[in-house]
Amino acid sequence: MSSAIRQIPLDTATRHHAHDFHQIVIGLEGRAEFEIEGLGGAISALSGCIVPANHVHHYAGTGRNRQLILDLPSEAHCLTGFHHELSRLFDAPRFFALDDPLKRYLNFLLLELDVAGSSEHQQERLAATLLGCLNARLAEAPAPPRGRRLDLARLDRFIQRHLASPLNVADLAREACLSEAHFRHCFREQAGLTPWQYVRNRRLEAARHLLTRSDLPLSEVAARTGFTSQSAFSHACREAFDASPSRLRRTGSLLAESRTPP
Repeated sequence: MSSAIRQIPLDTATRHHAHDFHQIVIGLEGRAEFEIEGLGGAISALSGCIVPANHVHHYAGTGRNRQLILDLPSEAHCLTGFHHELSRLFDAPRFFALDDPLKRYLNFLLLELDVAGSSEHQQERLAATLLGCLNARLAEAPAPPRGRRLDLARLDRFIQRHLASPLNVADLAREACLSEAHFRHCFREQAGLTPWQYVRNRRLEAARHLLTRSDLPLSEVAARTGFTSQSAFSHACREAFDASPSRLRRTGSLLAESRTPP
């Protein structure tokens, strides 16, 4: 599968799916809401999001909208060979806004698509340039203040209080009283994970606790731990624990029974 660049409106009804290729979505007109395995955000004109492969994501357009969508298989030319480092863009989902130079490049890309149409090689070149520019911007972060350490216990309490709600990195950065760029850098340095990975782990730990210590329906466990659907919850459990929620519940029950004194 080669890279593909297309312009489409998103349905105003909420949809969800996962696919085996990476995706970048950039708003051209109107607004759209996305939630990518618990990371929520909105896209308006000239902002976008990164959707890594095999991540369940919910999305819905608002009214009249138009999005530029790049479908990027891991073996695409723009992510392999000379461009292999660009695959790091898809280590975790995130939202971004285009700066002035990227806005001008986006205009060029759209004009070039009108000229080149569906030329596979030209689409690969256009995608590689866009990814390279995005990678340079998203990888750059000002050096964090020296000596500043995050209060992870405070962040844990904040995550726990908002576990059932969509959380984004900006929410956590505000709680830590840091800019988003500083927060991302500090967090990864201190915790060894991206903020999204950390929140996802907390959701999964809480979900496993509820599965093994309560009789709540699976849909309720999913809702209480921030998964927007039972299918997204099941997908995350299989990926993290190599087991479905039902199997985790059965295994937890068996372990509890084995520990009960006769």
